[in-house]
Amino acid sequence: MIISRTPLRMSFVGGGSDLPAFYREQEGAVVSTAIDKYVYVTINPKFDQRIRVSYSRTEEVASVDRVRHPLVRASLKEVGITGGVEITSIADIPSRGTGLGSSSSFTVGLLHVLHVYKGEYRSAEQLARESCVIEIERCGEPIGKQDQYAAAFGGFNFMRFLPDETVVVEPIVCRRETMERLQGSLLTFYTGITRSAGNILREKQRAIAASKRKQQVVSEMVKLAHALRKELQNNRLDAFGELLHENWLLKKSVSEGISNPRVDHWYELARRNGALGGKLLGAGAGGFMVFYVPRDKHEAVRRALHNLREVPMRFEPLGSRIIFVH
Repeated sequence: MIISRTPLRMSFVGGGSDLPAFYREQEGAVVSTAIDKYVYVTINPKFDQRIRVSYSRTEEVASVDRVRHPLVRASLKEVGITGGVEITSIADIPSRGTGLGSSSSFTVGLLHVLHVYKGEYRSAEQLARESCVIEIERCGEPIGKQDQYAAAFGGFNFMRFLPDETVVVEPIVCRRETMERLQGSLLTFYTGITRSAGNILREKQRAIAASKRKQQVVSEMVKLAHALRKELQNNRLDAFGELLHENWLLKKSVSEGISNPRVDHWYELARRNGALGGKLLGAGAGGFMVFYVPRDKHEAVRRALHNLREVPMRFEPLGSRIIFVH
């Protein structure tokens, strides 16, 4: 048996610039971090030559082509495993529509165990790149590239997305005290709303591709990513909340489906009670919301959002790891 542990991620500014509709025209940039919530994937030899896959449902089939889960089917084909395996997955957070990059974390973790099962080593960059191929090219998902690289590399990073399809991952280097203060100032809440990220991202890509004005909006978000990296590298947190707020306003203007009246209400409640900025994580419309809140305002924000479930999260320095081999 082999088990991988792959982190989910929290993206702060620049989201959308990792979509091909944008970065193929001009360089994208995102500031994001892996978090201490994980997807676990196991693989074990099966007594017969069939394939058993267990996730939110269970499949047992005679061949790869009969596997219904598209990411599992494509990954098995990519790695060249034809049968005789049992694959399971579990996650710390609901696996769909929460804005934490769970699909990409699952794909990275799955590829990791498949390669180790075959006795093959893959670097973080190789796992991220291969995951992008599986999700975007093989399965046709309308997603960007930040989630795969966050899951594979881990850490708190500034990522650049180049027109030639290259992704550059640059760790943000600052004092430990700065990161501790930042983690201690973030409050994360689950809205209870799940949504199809694919539909939102398809609309977002169409909007960016069709409108120079929308492209300019995303360009402004890229500038915010550069600004946030500079502030963090200089150990300045004063601007973090405002940059997060500016990014959220810009993000909402790209596509109508990114927010909704309930989300706007919660956001304004948090701001009125002391949050300096925040955003919905992921594509938008539901999932998790994160806020940058001075310590002395935490209780006020918690009271204001008492109907939402707070979920503490910490930054995770490591990417996908094999944690068990037997």
